[in-house]
Amino acid sequence: MNGAARFDGLRLAFGTLSVLPVRVPHVDRAVAARAMATAPLVGAVVGGLAAGVLALASYAGGGPLLAAVLALGALALLTRGLHLDGLADVADGLGSGRPAEDALRIMKASDIGPFGVLTLVFTLLAQTAALAQTGARHGTGEAVAALVVAVVCGRVAIGFGCLRGVPSARPGGLGAMVAGTLRPVTVVLLVLLLAASAAGVGAATELGVVRALLSVVVALGAASALLWHVVRRIGGITGDVLGAVAETATAAALVVLSTG
Repeated sequence: MNGAARFDGLRLAFGTLSVLPVRVPHVDRAVAARAMATAPLVGAVVGGLAAGVLALASYAGGGPLLAAVLALGALALLTRGLHLDGLADVADGLGSGRPAEDALRIMKASDIGPFGVLTLVFTLLAQTAALAQTGARHGTGEAVAALVVAVVCGRVAIGFGCLRGVPSARPGGLGAMVAGTLRPVTVVLLVLLLAASAAGVGAATELGVVRALLSVVVALGAASALLWHVVRRIGGITGDVLGAVAETATAAALVVLSTG
């Protein structure tokens, strides 16, 4: 492997999980594995940029609610709305009550049905309300920290869907490329790094270590529950499923971090 090829995974991670126009000359399952292992780094970057928008809006006098709306809007732009689209598609597929093959067809359709719309609305409302509450209760610095922790939680949760033993629901697409590419030890290491980072953030802010660690536990637990249900329902993962898992974990973490 030459020096440039070593960074193919990182380039693929940013090219897939962010709006950055990164080109990858060669993609195979080894590159895909490295990309999914570095997904939390992408989360830290896009979360940090969105948190910067939140800080600027707050210091400009926009108030916690407007700052939260602008920050989450920036996050959607930075990710091309990819994860939100996946969440809506999964909601439509599961909500249809159809057999796995039909549910997958519904998920692949370009339009969004009523289940997807409702899920998007309530998820974004929960994220916005929780982030605004954190800013109002604890201050801008704590809201900035909460947003970054929550976004990274979502990208670590993606790794759960890429664990060995988790199949792809269809033969093609992103899900087939990344399904089963990560070893359990890699995901455990990502979780431990996330927990240590969250604890450090909690200790340095008013969020507190206990609340920060609890947000990680609840976020990854919610993502795992969704993943288990989807795999049981449609037989495996797709790219949409990974997006839905990320948004679920992000919302759960923000809700916990907003509590008193």
